[in-house]
Amino acid sequence: MGLFSKSQSKSPKEQVNEWCGKIRKEGYGLDRQIRAIQREEDKVKKTLKEAAKKGDQDVCRMLAKEIVQSRKAVTRIYTSKAHLNSVQSQMKAQLATIRIAGSLQQSTEVMKAMQELIKLPEISRVMQDMSREMMKAGIIEEMIEDTMEDLEPEELEEEAQKEVDKVLWELTAGHLGEAPAMVNDAVGEAEGEGAAALPVEEEEDQPEEDMEEMRNRLEALRS
Repeated sequence: MGLFSKSQSKSPKEQVNEWCGKIRKEGYGLDRQIRAIQREEDKVKKTLKEAAKKGDQDVCRMLAKEIVQSRKAVTRIYTSKAHLNSVQSQMKAQLATIRIAGSLQQSTEVMKAMQELIKLPEISRVMQDMSREMMKAGIIEEMIEDTMEDLEPEELEEEAQKEVDKVLWELTAGHLGEAPAMVNDAVGEAEGEGAAALPVEEEEDQPEEDMEEMRNRLEALRS
């Protein structure tokens, strides 16, 4: 390689600073995605409420599914932002290590966070490129995809249905969908208290019967 070659490899410090810059950039991009999803969700909420006023339950259920999906997407992105922050903090720790040891050190935390970030479609390509660079630098080992046990389709469908019912209950003030578990429990307890109070009503009916009996006796005395 020539003395004036421009293809000299980056120093560990330069590499870490570059990774931190990429991570910040991806974090800003995720923030924009969250805001865009939430704006669309607000529009769908408005449409759902209008459909509920018209009594169009099929449309309401379809829109509620969209809201559930958008909320799951936002939750997934927030989780990814946490992983990005974890990687960035570890990279800053690497800078301190470089000053002491003069080289980059392997990090289990970075390995785990990068493993999760590669699964996110929005930033998977950038994270894959970064993971290969980290492997060459010795920070992480070769990553293997996790094998996760899939839930049964029936269980997934049942869980999704519960989420849809919660959204419908929330946005239609309880006119559509089913109440969340805590609300159902409270209603059940109230009904139980009402059932326990029934004998009191029977006791309140007894004085009326006594009055009727007294009237009959008075009529008998007059005759």
